[in-house]
Amino acid sequence: MSEALMKAAMLYNDPRFVSDSEIRIMNNKRRRMRIVRRQRMALAGIIAVIIATTVFIIMTLTSGAASNTFTPEYKYYRQITVHSGDTLWDIANANIPEGHYADVDSFMSEISSINNLREDGRINAGENLILPYYSTEYK
Repeated sequence: MSEALMKAAMLYNDPRFVSDSEIRIMNNKRRRMRIVRRQRMALAGIIAVIIATTVFIIMTLTSGAASNTFTPEYKYYRQITVHSGDTLWDIANANIPEGHYADVDSFMSEISSINNLREDGRINAGENLILPYYSTEYK
């Protein structure tokens, strides 16, 4: 019996239209279909977990974020006395920490900000300036 006829006969639930063996066969077929559907879903879930785990492992191994060679640098400040003939540019150029500022002007800008200097950057002999510096030693 075709599936369409079987469904039509089941609507009436009359033993004259559908035999017990046909009902049993149809129920077994439905049960097998549910089992196959569950197996496919489980397989898809397992594949998804394997792919996610693989991607996670690859991303972890290829990322260079955690390096054993990282050494922290700490920012400190020191005080210097301005001598006759010194300019802010000369002081900044002589004391600029390498790798921390784009150029001498950005270092001069920070010195001016820390010491509340005028915009023209004029300094006088005998003044004390605070200069930032970096060290790997924790003090």
